[in-house]
Amino acid sequence: MTVRRATIDDADAILETISSAFFADPFWSWVFGDETKRDEQYQVWWKVFIDAAFANDNWNWVTDNCGSIALWALPGHKDLTDDEAGELVRLIGEFVEADRRSTVLETLARFDGAHPHDVEHYYLSIVATHDDYRGHGTAESMLAGNLKLVDAEHLPAYLESSNPLNVKRYMRLGFEPIGEVFVPDGRPQVTTMWRPER
Repeated sequence: MTVRRATIDDADAILETISSAFFADPFWSWVFGDETKRDEQYQVWWKVFIDAAFANDNWNWVTDNCGSIALWALPGHKDLTDDEAGELVRLIGEFVEADRRSTVLETLARFDGAHPHDVEHYYLSIVATHDDYRGHGTAESMLAGNLKLVDAEHLPAYLESSNPLNVKRYMRLGFEPIGEVFVPDGRPQVTTMWRPER
């Protein structure tokens, strides 16, 4: 398996991987509840994050064929500017049913509220594996390599796990649960996780 820094030429393949990986995600499938529209909505929604990752010079990694991807915000950097975050709010207004918009926006706001802002750290904004490459441990191996570089700087790392099945995988990499973001409608709560400096 080859792991390398992503380039802008990888953007379309990264978008395809994220859209595939999160189609049935417990949290994101709640946000975008209409399964018949989700693919089309994801093409717009996740593109905002990918464009931001390259525009903001974030730390972006891919494996062969972009089968697994990781988008990191560097210490002292945001994953999204205020304008980019504003675009996401606009898209919620466009894509989410009127009676659910305020609930979705309030839930998304809890992500920022839970995110530690007082300690310099690496933030794993998105990690995903395309359905065609699942089950081979590629994302975990890629992240292990990323974290060796983080450790060389003696810095901590942070992530949110929107799928409870992934929590143990992150724990194998040294992350520990530190909190939860409440999700309505009986959906699994999102787990916030911190990996201390080493």
